[in-house]
Amino acid sequence: MREAMFIKKNAEKWKGYQQKDPSDPDEAAEQFITLMDDLAYAKTFYPKSKSTKWINGLAASVYQNIYRNKKEKYSRIFSFWKYELPLVIRRHHRTFLFTAAIFILFVCIGVFSSMMDPDFVRGVMGDDYVQMTEENIAKGDPFGVYKDQNPFNMFVRIAINNIRVAFLTFIGGFTLGFLTLYLLWSNGIMLGSFQYMFFSHDLGIQSILVIWIHGTIEISAIIIGGVSGFVLANGLLFPGTYTRIESFKRNAKDAAKILISLVPFFIAAAFLESYITHLMSGTFDSTHRGMPVWGSVLILLGSLTLIIWYFVIWPIVLGRKGYFIKKGGIISGLQTEHA
Repeated sequence: MREAMFIKKNAEKWKGYQQKDPSDPDEAAEQFITLMDDLAYAKTFYPKSKSTKWINGLAASVYQNIYRNKKEKYSRIFSFWKYELPLVIRRHHRTFLFTAAIFILFVCIGVFSSMMDPDFVRGVMGDDYVQMTEENIAKGDPFGVYKDQNPFNMFVRIAINNIRVAFLTFIGGFTLGFLTLYLLWSNGIMLGSFQYMFFSHDLGIQSILVIWIHGTIEISAIIIGGVSGFVLANGLLFPGTYTRIESFKRNAKDAAKILISLVPFFIAAAFLESYITHLMSGTFDSTHRGMPVWGSVLILLGSLTLIIWYFVIWPIVLGRKGYFIKKGGIISGLQTEHA
């Protein structure tokens, strides 16, 4: 069949498909099958024709309509946590690496400064807190601070404070990252000084088994909160091939998703600190029976594995499988070469 006759025979049908969307899935499926038949014929006999491109565009449009209206196998929330958020994290893995490195550097500075100047810890932690801790150590109850408060009140206070810190690190992106950097600095110095205080009293291992029950998730979440701030700042400072406004919008969406991801982690950290650390703190106190050491080790390893898997390994796995984000949906790049 000549191309002119082929076009004359099908043009009205194609125009109808172009001007009116299918009314139901069955009609859409029928249109798609018809267009694919026409496209196969056109590509065989008129591969470089404009009509072939026209049919291909129509088929792609119908396919996208079917895909858009297809019922989701999983809920949007499940898809967000399983695919979308890890892919956003993968996109900013370099920022993750930079933020983790800079925070570790600040912790090391805190440790080194505390070693060089015994009064440095008091300057960072405050005289009252250091005095209370030293009194607890002298009484043989070095982690008594975790047993002196009502667990539920402690849980609410810690969860709110953790979320507040994460939100501030995010807002710090609007200051070109300077506030974010300052918050990482202050928390890193504080952590280094705090940890050194226990090591200097030969309580290093005990402090890890008690404090890092909640600290593993809490400190990781502070670092990730810093990532959200730096992602936001990067959108302003390094627009790349986008306009500065477009770059900022794209990075702001990514930063907000990273920030949202921290809420359950901060709640988990607050729960562990209020209830589980509360139990573990009695392990090294002769007057109280705490949680077995193996329980602490399991929680530590489980928390660390969760963080590394979800924020490092799983995003890399998705990237290697060809998954990517497009228009808010999760699409496999290895399975979407249609029409």
